[in-house]
Amino acid sequence: MDDDGWAGWPERWVSTDCDVRAAAGAIPPEVKDGFRYDDVPWQRFPHFYGPGEEIPGLLTTLGSGDAEAADRALQQLWTNLHHQGGTIAVGALAVPFLLRIAATGHPGLRARILHLVTEIGRCQHMGDGSREGLLRVAEEPLMVEGSTMCPVDWTIQAARQAVTDDVHLLLPLLTDPDSEVRSVTAYVLAVATDEVSRVSSALRLRLAKEGDPVVRVSLILAIAQLAREHQDDHAPEWARNLWSDPGRPPEVRIGAGLAWLCLVTDPAPDELRALLTDPGTRQYDDLLQPVPWLTWVDPTGLGLRSCIDEMLTAKFPGAVLDDPWGEGPSS
Repeated sequence: MDDDGWAGWPERWVSTDCDVRAAAGAIPPEVKDGFRYDDVPWQRFPHFYGPGEEIPGLLTTLGSGDAEAADRALQQLWTNLHHQGGTIAVGALAVPFLLRIAATGHPGLRARILHLVTEIGRCQHMGDGSREGLLRVAEEPLMVEGSTMCPVDWTIQAARQAVTDDVHLLLPLLTDPDSEVRSVTAYVLAVATDEVSRVSSALRLRLAKEGDPVVRVSLILAIAQLAREHQDDHAPEWARNLWSDPGRPPEVRIGAGLAWLCLVTDPAPDELRALLTDPGTRQYDDLLQPVPWLTWVDPTGLGLRSCIDEMLTAKFPGAVLDDPWGEGPSS
């Protein structure tokens, strides 16, 4: 495209055929519920490896009765819609259908489908376990997709709105018999842009009943993510009450400690630093690795430790800048 074609970018593209937010927002409920793929403008938005028209076929196979074919289709959707941690516009058009397939399709694929939904609606965050980055969802405004040259954040906004529109499909999955599904459902719900009170209440209610350590931490981080983005002034006190209570399960205190550090800019109190660097915390590295936020920080199994390292050495007033574990440079 010549220079004149870029004049006024991206503002001039708002609400045009190049704006995936407009395309996704125009999909009627009956099209989503009826899986009427032909009524969706896939052709406007290519995926990472080909034309967007390929996505409906994969979605159809994913929702079919053939479990092996559905698994292969899901693998291909991951490849096409989530490349090197990045998201792409056509993925936002797929979100409503992915959510419906997750709710009604093969239970064994449910967690992976929901995980893909969240990655479509979240910025590239691989390796970022910082206080500013762990719970961040939005992308830098001028970050663009190479194949469409549209702002990545438009895709994220469209995907998040699709999740918000279908919160009613997600809330029942907080009680799914599969703990991985419950954990990833919290991850998805954390990107909601509206009905925040309803979603947060459901997450807190589930936290009060949940017995699985991974799900507990996922619920805590989901609550904190919503609170951080929507500026809930009560959330830091809530998180502090959790991590400072020795009667709480260790994973709850650890998760709440990370949440509190993401919600405030205060230096870590000595009590919290002692909790997170206690040698006993090491045993939770492997246990909590499946928490979705931690998996993306370090997929090798050191997600929790990487977060603790980065958060406790953050350059906030009063922060200690040496190794928080007392072992020299972090590995």
